[in-house]
Amino acid sequence: MALELPDFNLSEERAEFRDTLRRYFEEHASITEVRRVMESSLGISEALWKGTSEDLGLAGIAIAEEYGGQGFGLTELALALAEVGRSLAPIPLFASAGLAARVVQAVADESARGEWLKPIAEGRAATLAWVEEDGRWDPAAVAMIAEGEGDTRRLSGAKHVVLDAGHAERIFVIARDPGSAGEEGLGLFAVEAGSVGLAIEEQETLDLTRPLSTIRFSTVEAHRVGAADVDVLRAGLDEATALLVAEMVGGMGMILETAVGYASERHQFSRAIGSFQAIKHKCADLLIDYEAARTASNGAITAFEEGDPERVILGAVGKSFVGPAYVKMTVENMQIQGGVGYTWEYDAHLYYRRALGSNGILGDAAAHQEYLAKKVAEIAANLPVEGRGN
Repeated sequence: MALELPDFNLSEERAEFRDTLRRYFEEHASITEVRRVMESSLGISEALWKGTSEDLGLAGIAIAEEYGGQGFGLTELALALAEVGRSLAPIPLFASAGLAARVVQAVADESARGEWLKPIAEGRAATLAWVEEDGRWDPAAVAMIAEGEGDTRRLSGAKHVVLDAGHAERIFVIARDPGSAGEEGLGLFAVEAGSVGLAIEEQETLDLTRPLSTIRFSTVEAHRVGAADVDVLRAGLDEATALLVAEMVGGMGMILETAVGYASERHQFSRAIGSFQAIKHKCADLLIDYEAARTASNGAITAFEEGDPERVILGAVGKSFVGPAYVKMTVENMQIQGGVGYTWEYDAHLYYRRALGSNGILGDAAAHQEYLAKKVAEIAANLPVEGRGN
């Protein structure tokens, strides 16, 4: 019997939406298909991306109808990403809809959003490039200069750890005005794939199911999407972080089901190994980590969707907890499955690789704990003296 956990804070319509997506990915993104794409040079499944973006409309599910999208919210996008994380579906949904689109939405003014968001909603994959050689995820650390003035600029330099860059039709780049530094003078720029002077180099990564690239720019033409206050950029990235956490929680759910299923079916000494106390404890720990992660993720997504003043704190709490918990769960899953759990033929290592990769994207637990501490300190500093406690 498959493990079934009750839903909470999920309406009947959203539960039906999730179940529909799950059936779709089970049929079209089986682990056999994931391995086929992974072991080829494809990086993603074009047919699957076409189906999910055009037929299901997932690419634009959280983009307003006036900008060419489906007009739903972050909760629906989070549900879709959770199913992608559960199946490891080889499509650039997070890079395009969960990362690039959220930052564009935050930066572009209302009159320009349709121009930049409509292609994403239609399934023209996009990605965001901002991390540089120092590996810092904070946009204030960006050093790349957007040379020139006005709406057309020239970019030179390199961006690292760019998700699904090889399949993006448009790359959004965070760069800064000449002479600026730190939190001042930042902007978001769009570069078309195939531009003269643009070179994309695939990085060797532990996670074989999510392509990462280094992009090198040699006086590449870029068009300004909008000038960006650093807090606006961070707001878009904070939303993307909450969506990444939702994707990770989807993978954690699959790990829990796999581990419990194996423990129920695998027999040793004429007993299911799940009847042994040590395995029971491991499965219980998996359930605790999953439920805590699911709660943290749902809380963060709801806070961002509702504009809760504490949404940034909830997002940082989610990433700082879920990242290590996902890694821990994948290790426990391999141990429950014994020696075979570590083999190439079993699928457990694919989730372990995904967990390690996702843990670092958009900042690891330590980075978010530091971010969280700064935000809490800012809130405390603004409280009246009598409200600060002892």
